[in-house]
Amino acid sequence: MRHLFWGGVHPAGRKELSRGAAPTPAPLPSQVVIPMVQHIGKPCTPLVKAGESVKLGQKIGDAEGLSATIHASVSGTVAAVEPRPHPSGRAILSVVIDNDYQDTPAQALEPHATHEGLSPNDILSIIREAGIVGMGGATFPTDIKAVTAQGRVDTILVNACECEPYITADDALLCSYPEQIFRGLAALDAALHPDRRVIAVEDNKSEAIAILRRHLPDWPGVELAVLPTRYPQGAEKQLIQAVTGRQVPPGHLPFSVGCAVFNAGTVAAVYRAVYEGKPVTKRIVTVTSEGVKEPKNLIVRIGTPFAQVIEAAGGLTEDACKVLSGGPMMGTAQGELAAPVLKGTNAVLCLTSANPTPERPVCIRCSKCVEVCPMHLQPLYLYRYEAAGNLDALQALHVTDCIECGCCSYTCPGQLPLTERFRAANLAIKMGAKAETLSGLTGIGDLIVTCESRHSRNRKAGMLIGQG
Repeated sequence: MRHLFWGGVHPAGRKELSRGAAPTPAPLPSQVVIPMVQHIGKPCTPLVKAGESVKLGQKIGDAEGLSATIHASVSGTVAAVEPRPHPSGRAILSVVIDNDYQDTPAQALEPHATHEGLSPNDILSIIREAGIVGMGGATFPTDIKAVTAQGRVDTILVNACECEPYITADDALLCSYPEQIFRGLAALDAALHPDRRVIAVEDNKSEAIAILRRHLPDWPGVELAVLPTRYPQGAEKQLIQAVTGRQVPPGHLPFSVGCAVFNAGTVAAVYRAVYEGKPVTKRIVTVTSEGVKEPKNLIVRIGTPFAQVIEAAGGLTEDACKVLSGGPMMGTAQGELAAPVLKGTNAVLCLTSANPTPERPVCIRCSKCVEVCPMHLQPLYLYRYEAAGNLDALQALHVTDCIECGCCSYTCPGQLPLTERFRAANLAIKMGAKAETLSGLTGIGDLIVTCESRHSRNRKAGMLIGQG
């Protein structure tokens, strides 16, 4: 039985630009820049120094607590361990490796022909050592999510909705490597022992749906849920409601309603870790939109600069004006194309023109943002209190429940930067900012600007490529 979640929008999909062809390996970069922050949580501690030799898959970043280990995506020599540009707009401590093009492998993990014989803790340990995070962009460490779900969930959901416009990375994964999804799910099943296992796909992926259905008879107990296309169906809480009818209460996590959700790319990474003994060193990235000459899905090594990924897709068109890391609804504008692909980078979007923004955008209180908010928030009031720097009012209105999906910004006739301001408000709250600190500022966003680097300010301004 299908259920509907509240709100949501129907933006133009534009997935036909990159859909259809199997993902192809991108040319190997001469140098990779691997940040020690590619996940939610604590930064990794570098384990190598400049001048040392490293192998493909070797652990180069150690994780403690809420964190995820990081591995070399090529073999070669460490050129530097220093701050480098990051897709967030900041300079992040990174391990820079000169590629020797040998791909000499490190025996980081032991491959297993089957997960049988492995205990749940064994599987979770492999996932942690492989450095697996939410590959759909959330980047929460997968082992931590699985540990908190143990004994608490009756349903595993594989999130293959890929609801954001333009992006087809998961679609390409489903079509080209369906076995990885089923076997990865089997490993997670052995770790969590749920009663129900569901692969959820939106109905705009006809080829992927047909392929998955052909495999279902080989995997008794696995269900395929085909959902109507609607954004943000792939958001965790909305997906749970759409498939199970359960609603995750504000401030709670999916396990509170007996569910665990894993992105399709994450499940495939679990397959590679458990059965092939491979940590996360590469991923599928959609390079698309009208600003790139040959939209396609590429298999990209972690740490490859955006500039080289775009070049592998034919390069930018003459009228390209902006590059986003991610999709048009939740992506981040890039100030420097030297920033690298991360574990959570599912798309590089190359735009030809920015949406026109009024010189003085004004809220007309039409309440369209309220109608489309999938989290039942009141964006028009959140925007007002954010501009006033009123953290207490923002928290009373549950701004921290905002999933930054962009529905409010998409539907706003005044083109207010709603999602950007709520993101800034949540960052201020996470930074522990006090209300008095905001005195004299026109909005919480100003506090963030004072705390971030020049690169981040450029990102927030949506810097054009020609000015980079």
